[in-house]
This record gives sequence, C-alpha cells and structure tokens, in this order.
Amino acid sequence: MVAPPDNDVLWARSLHCSHSGSPALTGVSLGVREGEILAVSGPRGSGKTTLLRCLSGRLVPQQGEVWFNSVPVHTMSAPLRERLRRDRFGWIDSEPGLVPELKAWENAALPLLLRGTSHRAAKKAAMEWLERLDIGTIARKRPAALLQSQRQRVAVARALVTTPAVLFADEPTAPLHRTDRAHVLRTLTTAARSHDITVLLATHDAEVATVADRTVSLLDGRRVNSVQPDGGDTAEGRAACSLSV
Repeated sequence: MVAPPDNDVLWARSLHCSHSGSPALTGVSLGVREGEILAVSGPRGSGKTTLLRCLSGRLVPQQGEVWFNSVPVHTMSAPLRERLRRDRFGWIDSEPGLVPELKAWENAALPLLLRGTSHRAAKKAAMEWLERLDIGTIARKRPAALLQSQRQRVAVARALVTTPAVLFADEPTAPLHRTDRAHVLRTLTTAARSHDITVLLATHDAEVATVADRTVSLLDGRRVNSVQPDGGDTAEGRAACSLSV
C-alpha cells in the first residue's frame, strides 16, 4: 500500500466492486481535497452510489484502497468503520429515512444524542440547523405530518448537526422542487464553506453539479473525466480516464 497525498482528505485507488456479479465500479481512482465540494455525476446505474458507499466505509470494495486522512478505511474492522461514520462522516440520501416515532428536532439531533451529547445541547444544535433550513416551525411535528420537502430538510439537518469532516450526499435534492432544491443546495454549500466540510455530491442533474468546485463523471462504473467549473478537463481527470479503460 502507498499512503495518499497529504492534502487529500479522501483518496481511493483502483476500486473494483460488483453487485450480484454485475460490475458497479471498475478501476476507479479519486482524490478529494479538504474542504472541497466534489460532484460525482453520471446517469442512473453509473456507479455513483457505490462509489460514495465505498468512500464512506459503508461498503468494502472487492479490490482497491480507500484512505481517510492517511488511515486505510478498506482494512478497518466493521466496528471501526461504523465508529468512523458516526464520528467523522455525515450522509444524506435521496429518501429522508427519518424515525417515525421521533419529532423533527429529535430526528435532527439523533446523531448527537447517540454520541452521548446532553439533551439540551443536542436540541439547541438541531434547532439551529432546522432554522437555517427554514423549517424551525415544524420542529415538534413527526415525519408523518410533514411534507416530503420538509422531511428531506430534516435529513439534511441531521447530517450537518455534528459538523462532519466529510458529508456524503447521494442525490440529496432528488425529491425536491426547484425552489426547495436551490435552498437546500445553498445551505449545504454555505455550511461546507463556513465549517470547512468536505462534500461529495452524487447527482445525475447537471444543474445541481454546478455548485461544486469540481466534477468527476462516471459511466458504467468507470471514471471518464474531471471537470473544473470553467468546463475544462483537468490533467488529473485525463489520467484517471486512461487508468480506467
């Protein structure tokens, strides 16, 4: 194993992963700098979710390496990977996945409560994020009483409440209308900039990807390019493409 560059908070090399015998990732390599917002684009089925799951330790690739802050995630035991996700990572899915018995603020505060944070401190932090997302008024309601867009915002608050080192967002705006989508993306990018959170944003929507500092594209489980906001391919992307074919 070769340790990743010092300025990369996340680094992966030659990831191979398959589901039920079908390739999901084929030789994907990637480096993500601290504080960077990186969009992972591609059509449905291109391997975006699998890549995020491997990088976050939710899934161990069949081949390849994943490093977080020079620590090899791919060799960690399952309990250590679970602790890493709890303590350092945040995750937003395309579906909110809220606990139906808990109120909105309790769902948002849940990661802090599971860490042992006091009830009062956890509620305060959760309320701050709900207010930033313009849903402070629904804090005492349970998920069944909320609109889909409100439930998704609660899920965003839950992912941000711990101020994670890395936030993995897998199609986080998929269930949202245009106005709600813009607000959530603005909140995510503002939080990333102000708290130095590294964000990996998986999306098939080219408009959503424009909020990122850089975009890498996947097609059929292979990395095909790396694009800066000005639209130019980077040398890193061209190198990755040549490795993946």
